[in-house]
Amino acid sequence: MNIAKRRLLTAGISTACIGAALGAASWIGGSQQGDGEGRTDRQEAVAERGRSVMPFDLEETTHHFTPTDTGGIQDVIADQPDDAKQVGPIRTHLKQEAKAFGQGDFGDPAQIHGDSMPGLAALEEGYERIDVRYNERTDGATLTYTTDEPALIDALHDWFAAQLSDHGDHAERGH
Repeated sequence: MNIAKRRLLTAGISTACIGAALGAASWIGGSQQGDGEGRTDRQEAVAERGRSVMPFDLEETTHHFTPTDTGGIQDVIADQPDDAKQVGPIRTHLKQEAKAFGQGDFGDPAQIHGDSMPGLAALEEGYERIDVRYNERTDGATLTYTTDEPALIDALHDWFAAQLSDHGDHAERGH
């Protein structure tokens, strides 16, 4: 067989393999979908557990996670900025979380996302070296996490990424 025919045959086999792999990935990925708005089963489970921990409506609010050079910023805002039914509970919850996190209590995130969520163990271990500040916004509240330890900064970034993934369309990266 000459080289041109061999390349065509190889290209055809590669294309067929790629097509089969994409088809399998699509089928496998499709079976991971929950029954709500294209969320995965994990995202649905996280949303359900979140409803028992967070006093605001996840469908009416959005979490924003912004990694920074010194830690990160977490905003929780009402999708309708003047929605007092959401803004008040957001503020109450984040104020409580800031206090708990400052004492090394990350029980709420663990309850929602699981004890093995990325970054969680390091945050629990190093909580005394992380400053957690609460601030109100007109549409919700903000927690700012600051540390000068690179390992804790990495843990915060991993923790944020896990939350972004788990919250799906209830969360966004950045402000």
